[in-house]
Amino acid sequence: MHSLATLPTPALVLDRGIAARNMARMRDHLASVAPAVRFRPHLKTAKSIAVADMLFDGGRPPITVSTLREAEEFGAAGFTDILYAGGIAPQKLAAVAALRRQGINITIVTDNLAMAQAVSTAGDLPTLIELDVDGHRAGVAFDDGATLTAIAAALGPNFAGVMTHAGGSYALSDAQELAAAADQEAARAATARRLLEQAGHACPIVSIGSTPTGNAVRDLSGVTEFRAGVFMFGDLVMHGIGVCPLADIALSVLATVIGTYPERGLAIIDAGWMALSRDRGTSGQAVDQGYGLVCLSDGTPLGDVIVVQANQEHGVIGLRPGANGQLPAFQVGDRLRILPNHACATAAQHGHYWVVDGTDSVIARWERFNGW
Repeated sequence: MHSLATLPTPALVLDRGIAARNMARMRDHLASVAPAVRFRPHLKTAKSIAVADMLFDGGRPPITVSTLREAEEFGAAGFTDILYAGGIAPQKLAAVAALRRQGINITIVTDNLAMAQAVSTAGDLPTLIELDVDGHRAGVAFDDGATLTAIAAALGPNFAGVMTHAGGSYALSDAQELAAAADQEAARAATARRLLEQAGHACPIVSIGSTPTGNAVRDLSGVTEFRAGVFMFGDLVMHGIGVCPLADIALSVLATVIGTYPERGLAIIDAGWMALSRDRGTSGQAVDQGYGLVCLSDGTPLGDVIVVQANQEHGVIGLRPGANGQLPAFQVGDRLRILPNHACATAAQHGHYWVVDGTDSVIARWERFNGW
């Protein structure tokens, strides 16, 4: 079996122990807040049966996915309670119906009357109405009772409840603000449920969640299930928000130094945006991590050393703008690990994980799937 010193680079590295610890922390926190609320982890980052097996200890609990490909792969692996949390498109209804005929209890999501009407003619397709609780993205305003009831009426027996994603929490970094956003998400989803029930529509499911709010939520009154996804891997965006110390980032990209330019204060690695992604999610945070934070091969962060530029297959390493000091004396052939800005985007560049558990010994290769 490989070690990190012998892997071909660039390579996606997953520390199994850190990921398991992250999963346990989120699960334990939610259980302490509301033990009756179902936890429905989002597997959009993982996209791997092996990762799911590790995280769930071989179990098959309810899960969340973001693509039909994920629903098909996880369904085939025995996950039969699946929420497809992206807004459904008309041409996907037949594939959803096919999954349900296979015994997979897949629930879909919409936020508009046109799609609700299409669902109502497509058979038995349980559907949640997506809510807007913070102006972040899609959804029906949580207090727009008229629209909520119109969509529920159009869905008819397919109406199963409401869901929301507090994406606005990704712009926060203060612990009290995160806690307030988490409680607001729960309260506003409960408001939508009350409006629907007052109009005569039973609303059995109230599904909310995000990684930032999951780590901060204090009150889940009126909520039936909670979702979160990137928490299991962590990344630099989560670190910038304040919910993920660097030591809890389980995912990194192993790269090799292929050129050094000490007179320019730069070095080149063989991992560009094809390996790291172009995600610049930390650019609006207090600390801009460039295209990723550079670590030694054992995972030790190198302070202000970041990937300052990403070309297709070349990453340029330098000091963070405004930092003092000088770049370490890297040598051609050195192995470095890059912590990602956005775990979902970086993982999507790779077809498998090289799995470690706190050392440089590779203990497994776990396949992952992309596509829609």
